Amino acid sequence: MDSQTSQASQPSPSPQSPHTFQVDLRGLVDLLSHHLYSSPRVYLRELLQNAVDAITARRADEPGAPARVRIHAEGGALRVEDTGVGLTEADVHSLLATIGRSSKRAEGLEEARSDFLGQFGIGLLACFVVAERIRVVSRSARTPGAPPVEWTASDDGSYTVRKLPDAERTEPGTTVHLVARAGAAEWLSPGRVEALARDFGSLLPYDVRVGDEAVTDLPAPWDRPYPGPAARRVALARHCHDLFGFTPLDTIDLSVPLAGIRGVAYVLPSAVSLAQRAGHRVHLKGMLLTERAEQLLPDWAFFVRCVLDTDSLRPTASRESLYEDETLAGVREALGERIRAWLTGLAAGDPERLAAFLSVHHLGVKSLARHDREMLRTMLPWLPFETTDGRLSLEEFAQRHPVVHFTRTVEEYRQVAPIASAQGIGVINGGYTYDSELVQALPSVRPGTVVAELDAETVTAHLDAIDPAEELALSGFLAAARARLDPLGCDVVLRAFHPLSVPALHLDDRDVRHERARADAEARADDLWAGILGSLRGSAPRARLVLNHLNPLVRRISSLPDPELIGTATESLYGQALLMAQRPLRPADSALLNRAFIGLLEWATHSEDGQA
Repeated sequence: MDSQTSQASQPSPSPQSPHTFQVDLRGLVDLLSHHLYSSPRVYLRELLQNAVDAITARRADEPGAPARVRIHAEGGALRVEDTGVGLTEADVHSLLATIGRSSKRAEGLEEARSDFLGQFGIGLLACFVVAERIRVVSRSARTPGAPPVEWTASDDGSYTVRKLPDAERTEPGTTVHLVARAGAAEWLSPGRVEALARDFGSLLPYDVRVGDEAVTDLPAPWDRPYPGPAARRVALARHCHDLFGFTPLDTIDLSVPLAGIRGVAYVLPSAVSLAQRAGHRVHLKGMLLTERAEQLLPDWAFFVRCVLDTDSLRPTASRESLYEDETLAGVREALGERIRAWLTGLAAGDPERLAAFLSVHHLGVKSLARHDREMLRTMLPWLPFETTDGRLSLEEFAQRHPVVHFTRTVEEYRQVAPIASAQGIGVINGGYTYDSELVQALPSVRPGTVVAELDAETVTAHLDAIDPAEELALSGFLAAARARLDPLGCDVVLRAFHPLSVPALHLDDRDVRHERARADAEARADDLWAGILGSLRGSAPRARLVLNHLNPLVRRISSLPDPELIGTATESLYGQALLMAQRPLRPADSALLNRAFIGLLEWATHSEDGQA
C-alpha cells in the first residue's frame, strides 16, 4: 500500500465545537476589591463616571440635553440618577451583562470616545464591593418609543431584565439603586457619600448634587479670575492648605494646552527626603483619577505637590494611576519645563523669593543643575556651597580664587579647612549631595575656571618649610617621631603654618585610605586571601602628620631629650589630629590613643614622684 492510500484510509478528525469561558462573578468581585481597586471608595467614582459618560453620549446627539446627576443616600441605600443617553433592552443585555464590553464601543460613539472618562467595561462591578445587588432602571434617549427597562444583578452572577410601564420613568436617563451589603453600610452613609462625591467630582463639567448640596465647584481654582497676582497667590495657597494640609512657599502654573493639561504645582514649605516620592492629584476630564500619581513629574521636582486636570493621559484598568507611555513621558517633560521656567523667572526678577526657596530646597535645584547646564549657569549666583570663605555661590567663590579646590568628602574638608583658610587656599566642601559633581561641571558653564581636587600634596606644598639648618638640628626628634608612627603607615613632616593654635595636621587622600583598608583586610584574612590582597598592594603615598613648628607645644616636645617620651607625645598629637579631622578611628588608632594617654599620665606622675 503506497503512502497516499495509507493516508486516505486514516479517519478525518472530527470537528471541535468552541467553548465559552465561565466567569465566577463572586471570585471576580473578590479580585476587584482586593487587587484591582485600592479601596471600596472607588464604587462611587465608577457610578459618577458612568453617569457623566451617559450625559456626554446624549449631548453628542442633543447638544441642549439636560446634564444633571443626582445622588441620594439614606438608610443604607443609594440612588444615583442621571439625564444621560439611557439604555434599551438590547443595550442592557449587550452592555451591562457582558463583562469587559464598554458602552463607549456602542455604534456611533467610537469617534467621540476621547470625550468619555471610562475606557473599560468593568465599572459597575465595583459596586459589588459594597452591595450584594445592583438595580438599574433606564430609558433610552436614542429610541424614544422604547419602554423603560429594569436590570437587576446579584453578586452570584445572576441577573434579570424586564420591561417597565412608561410611568416608571418618563424621561431618558438612568437610575442605579444599591443596598449595602453586610459590613459596608458606612460606605453608603450620607456623610461618606457626600465626601466621596466632592472628592471625586468637584471638577466635573455637569451639575452634580448630593441631595440639595452642589458637588461641582467650577471653574477650577487655577482657572478663576482674581483681582491681581497677590490675590491669586493667596487663594491658591488656601486651596493648597485645604487640599494637602500645608501653606506653600509659592505656586507654579502647569498649563500645557497642547497636552490638555491645566493645573498648578505647590512648592513644599519644608525640605523632604530625595527618596520620598510626592503624590500628586490628577483629574481626568474633571474626575479625580488618583491622589498618589508619582510618575507625573521628573524625579528632581520632588519639592512640589501638584493638582491638575488632563484630557490626554491614559489611566490604567483600575483608573487609579497613570499608564506609562509616550504621552505621559511627554507630559512629564513639559511639566518639568514649566518648573524650570519658574526657577529661571525667580532668578531674573525675584531674588528674595528665590533665596527663600533655595534655603529649603537647594538640593532639588542642584539635582536638576547636574544634568541641565543652562540651569547650572542660571543658578550659579544663587546656589549655596560650604567654603573656606563662608557660605557662597560658585560664581562668587570662583571670582575670588584663581583655582577652585574642592574635597570629595566632608571629613576631608574638615581636616584641611582651618589650615587652608589660613594659608589662603580656597576650598569648597564637595562632600554633600551633588556638590562635587557641580563643582567639576563649573568649567563647562564658566570657561577659564580651573577646578582641582585638593589632596595632601597640595596642602603640604602651601605650608611654609622651615630653615634647613633648623630642621637638621631637629633630626633626632623627627627620627624618634617617625619611628613611632611608621607602623601605622604615617610619615611625620615639620612645617610652619597658621593658625598657631593647631599643633598638628593629619593629611591623607582616597588612595591612602584605600591602601590602608586593603592592608587591614590583609591582616585579618586567612593565608589565601592575604596572598591575594597582598598582590593588590599599591604604591599610593602614605598619610602624613604635619607638625606645626610655630606651635609652642610642638617646640617643647621637639626639645625633649628622651626618645621614648618624644614617641609618646607624637602618638598623642597623631590621635588629637585624627579627632580634629573627625576621622573614624581604626582599632589600632584607638589602642594608640589609650596607650599615649596612659603613657603621659605615667610620665606626669613619675615626674611628680621624682620631684617629691
